[in-house]
Amino acid sequence: MNKTNSIVVFMASILFVATLPLQAEQQPPSLVLFNFDKGFDVSKVISTDAKVNLSQDSTLRIETGHKKQWPGITLKAPAGKWDLSKYEYITVDIKNIDTKPVRVYCRVDNPGADGSNNCVTESVNLNPNKSETLMVRIYPTTYQLSEPVELIGMRRPPVLPAKLNASNVNQLLVFVTKPGTDHVFEISNIRAGGRVKMLNTKTFFPFIDELGQFIHKDWPGKTHSLDELIAHGKVEQNDLAANPGPPDRNKYGGWTAGPKLKATGFFRVKKYKGKWWLIDPQGQLFFSHGIDCVRSANATPITDREHYYSNLPKADSLFSTFYSRGGWAPHGYYKDHSPYRTYDFSQANFLRKYGPDWQQKFADITHRRLKSWGLNTIANWSDAKIYAVRKTPYVATISYSARTLEGSKGYWGKFYDVFDPSFRQALRRRLEREKNASAGDPWCIGYFVHNELSWGDETSLAVAALISPTDQPAKKVFIEDLKARYKTIDKLNTAWGTDHKTWDALLQSAQAPDKKKARDDLTAFYTKTAETYFQIIREEVKKIAPNQLYMGCRFAWVNDRAARAAAKFCDIVSYNRYSYSVENHRLPDGIDKPAIIGEFHFGALDRGMFHTGLRKTANQQDRADKYRSYVQGALRNPYIVGTHWFQYKNQATTGRGDGENYQIGFIDICDRPYPETIKACREVGYTMYEYRLNNK
Repeated sequence: MNKTNSIVVFMASILFVATLPLQAEQQPPSLVLFNFDKGFDVSKVISTDAKVNLSQDSTLRIETGHKKQWPGITLKAPAGKWDLSKYEYITVDIKNIDTKPVRVYCRVDNPGADGSNNCVTESVNLNPNKSETLMVRIYPTTYQLSEPVELIGMRRPPVLPAKLNASNVNQLLVFVTKPGTDHVFEISNIRAGGRVKMLNTKTFFPFIDELGQFIHKDWPGKTHSLDELIAHGKVEQNDLAANPGPPDRNKYGGWTAGPKLKATGFFRVKKYKGKWWLIDPQGQLFFSHGIDCVRSANATPITDREHYYSNLPKADSLFSTFYSRGGWAPHGYYKDHSPYRTYDFSQANFLRKYGPDWQQKFADITHRRLKSWGLNTIANWSDAKIYAVRKTPYVATISYSARTLEGSKGYWGKFYDVFDPSFRQALRRRLEREKNASAGDPWCIGYFVHNELSWGDETSLAVAALISPTDQPAKKVFIEDLKARYKTIDKLNTAWGTDHKTWDALLQSAQAPDKKKARDDLTAFYTKTAETYFQIIREEVKKIAPNQLYMGCRFAWVNDRAARAAAKFCDIVSYNRYSYSVENHRLPDGIDKPAIIGEFHFGALDRGMFHTGLRKTANQQDRADKYRSYVQGALRNPYIVGTHWFQYKNQATTGRGDGENYQIGFIDICDRPYPETIKACREVGYTMYEYRLNNK
């Protein structure tokens, strides 16, 4: 017996997954709350700045005005209340029959609801003549415990207390919020559905099996044994062989059946027939259809919660190599409990599935998958060892630290002081590592530098400079600019309504000025800060990699002033856009510049995970449908040159260091692809070039 076979036999002998296939959970029949047939009494609908009528196809037509803050309707429970304690959610079918987009909200109330308390609210965006089913969850998760228990380290645990008393729901509200115009939409088929499962707290732990999956639920595609893990791999190999990838592509994924443009040997951007495109090194049209976090690592913290897990490996186990230590935790429980011990279930499953050379095999199948699925880009946060194989184009991630602007704040941390020499110096040192790697590599599309910086409003970075310590370089530069404009402190005081005795007193001060009175100066320095940020990075990137594209900092929160600065210096402006559509995404002021979506995703709760991620869907098919719709909307957008899904794998069931535990992968923790999403991805990816070129 060779070494590989002996390892597989050994693994089979120690793998006892702590869950067996369960009986398929029977969903209770849905409960109809409202049907708008001919017998429905419209006079019982309470309207606010809205008109209601029954349509011929059993829908309720709602015409909202824009005089009130929340135009819409209230539907009272016919018997005074509903007992919905057995149900997970309420769904409402909504159709926008207007010529403009609308965002429709549904609120589910207990007595005493005020918009924040004793109610839950969800919303959906609808383009003209489009229909969606809006889901409002009665319970935040599918499960409830017989007795409360604290569950730590997860953005969303498997059980959470409900905000709503499900046994005493007295009304539903359907409305729009603070509209600037009238809207017309129809609603129908209002039902309660799903099933909440009660779990016994005494037998709840452990709730994660040896493969990293939730123990107390079965679902299509769950892996119950080593045999299943390996069998799934064989099935996938057949699928990849049957679907090798789109036929009309060159080695970079460019469109060989399309027009041939100038080949430069590197990726570039060009406007062609009214739409921005990437052009691949061979001169073919290219749309970056990619996926983030293409890597094997997927560790989850286990410190203080070892009892969550079934049969963690002993120190002398073959799988003990997947223990490690972590320290990154900007949010959540582990922010105050670092460093912490971790375990990586994903990598352990790769060893089980692929054997001792799992890293190479995982890299190989990843490239095959991407091509087969119609993807052509390894996107941000990915493993250089995988993309350096040069089988799939990639973007490189440039992260580095430098002195921060002390008066600033943000979700991921403070903004950088771009006037401190360390900002350029640290970037230069970091880029040195790309020599003889991504720099000059024709497979490298370009660079994202930083991620989701906190740009605040159009005065925030200037105010941050003024409230920073006296030795803050940005503060000194700002004050020198003010001296040049006002000449004397008295003139500044007159303009700002301040009473600083001297310029040095302003330097010593940590008080923010009146934003309205100082706005012109604050916004001018904000622009100077933003443009300095992008200019320095562009200069340093182009010194070391003149042929790669500079693609910005992946805006999450951004104002127009920052976006204009990015457009001035970036080859492509990047956005992380967690929405259901980017078809109408534009740069401010009609700036004609290419944009790329660095992150988006959708998730659902029907396959054993506890959090949908930032954009929820009803189930895997709904997730796939929304993927298709999102990317096709981007393809119709003349400015967008790529979409990158976040991320390749599901996050760990019990979360990463900051607690994120989203069902957002193309593959699950056992390396099994989600067939619905893969099918949608292929449908988009195999036809995307014709679709983009021909859709106006």
